[in-house]
Amino acid sequence: MNTTSPDLIPAPTPVRLPVAGKTVSGHFPVRRVYCVGRNFADHAREMGATAPASKADRGTPVFFLKPTDSLVLDGVAHYPPGTQDLHHEIELVVALGEDAPPGVLSPEDAGRLVFAYGIGLDLTRRDLQAAAKAKGLPWDTGKSFDEAAPISALVPAADLGDLAPRTLSLEVNGALRQQSTLDMLIWDVPEILHELSKLYALKAGDLVFMGTPAGVAALQPGDVCEGALDDVLRLDCRIAPPR
Repeated sequence: MNTTSPDLIPAPTPVRLPVAGKTVSGHFPVRRVYCVGRNFADHAREMGATAPASKADRGTPVFFLKPTDSLVLDGVAHYPPGTQDLHHEIELVVALGEDAPPGVLSPEDAGRLVFAYGIGLDLTRRDLQAAAKAKGLPWDTGKSFDEAAPISALVPAADLGDLAPRTLSLEVNGALRQQSTLDMLIWDVPEILHELSKLYALKAGDLVFMGTPAGVAALQPGDVCEGALDDVLRLDCRIAPPR
């Protein structure tokens, strides 16, 4: 006798990111999307926060999550409802290919979990975020919404090599708005995975948006965004009118 209950509504289609490497190709099924706030000192300062003067002053990273189905794979993100101030934030994205062992992951062991890298836009309803921050409330409405995370294809970590000297950048309508080398991250990839493991069970399929450099600014319907990590990763995105 079949004891399995049937689905009563259609099951959501899993989100799968294309992977295009020198020796590896296929698709990466996404489980969760973690995000890091204020992970570049210049961006922390432009948002009115105090940037740490040294590693000892860093405190604790700021984390939040985006829905997996907020990822945009086709490069078209509609201007969201409820805001008059949508901002771009270009970010390195880390894709995990293995489950973390139980307990707290050491930074020294974190690297082996990383399968691939991409770049993404952490689209932000800045007016809603600012209103929530002013009242000491969570940022969810400012950060977590439909089509909030346009993302590139992934490139295997082995194809990128050392991240530190690579340059992350974003142009909007052909004008450069954001640019930084990745050695300017306050918390690097192993350190962020270590800190996340104190709070969550990291698993294969997880993505981590690593934070944005200075230069965040407003987007309007019709704007064209071109993100890049040197000449290795590219993200093309257009802001469409509201649905």
